[in-house]
Amino acid sequence: MKKLTYYLLITIVICSCKEKTETAVIENPKEESKPVIQEKEITDPKETEVWDPEPKTVSFNQNNVPSDALVLFDGTNLEAWVSSKDATPASWTINADQTMTVKPGAGDIQTKQDFGSIQLHLEWSAPDSVESEGQGRGNSGVFFQNKYEVQILDSYQNPTYSNGQATSIYKQHIPLVNATKAPDQWQTYDIIFHEPEFDSSGKKVKSGTFTVIHNGVLVQDHVEILGSTEYIGPPKNEAHNKGPIKLQDHSNLVQYRNIWVREL
Repeated sequence: MKKLTYYLLITIVICSCKEKTETAVIENPKEESKPVIQEKEITDPKETEVWDPEPKTVSFNQNNVPSDALVLFDGTNLEAWVSSKDATPASWTINADQTMTVKPGAGDIQTKQDFGSIQLHLEWSAPDSVESEGQGRGNSGVFFQNKYEVQILDSYQNPTYSNGQATSIYKQHIPLVNATKAPDQWQTYDIIFHEPEFDSSGKKVKSGTFTVIHNGVLVQDHVEILGSTEYIGPPKNEAHNKGPIKLQDHSNLVQYRNIWVREL
């Protein structure tokens, strides 16, 4: 009798443990074994080398212009430019030292060719004779697609509103620093412009951006273009296609040289 009782007790315990085990499996159905994927260890440096495609080689001429650039002004003529107001030949002054000077009253000039996203290089100099102050001193501007201005101004020891000084994205972005040299020296702008994008209904779906390097110093770091750079009022975002590069006649004798562009 004692043996029978002992066997019954053992049977109950075993059944109880089995039931608990089965219940535990049911309660945790997600705990399935997953295959372990072991990444192959890279020991050969050649396995991370990419040889194709190979970047195109760019060479440079005597003026340090890259071979894949379009020269807009090299000091010899204004054939790439027309008057903005009536599309007649540009009439700004070409000087003996292969520079050109704004001709006050002649109006803005712009490229015959339209551009989208580009890299633009230009060099400019404020008048040697310092006259006036603020926005009246060495004022011009370079416009992209006839809508977006990077300010040109003699900002050397010349206070004005910060979003209107040299290299500002006019009335939108203040430069990180003022890298303007004295007016008897040449200034260099290297500008990366990515144009905005619009959908078929004319709605802007992606803002354009500017990166500006002034005399070798980063002053605008991939900033968002909020819209057209208006003198009065907020930016506008009317749909448009490619457009010309425009230089502004602000009645100051600003000089230009060595202008070239690379399409991106």
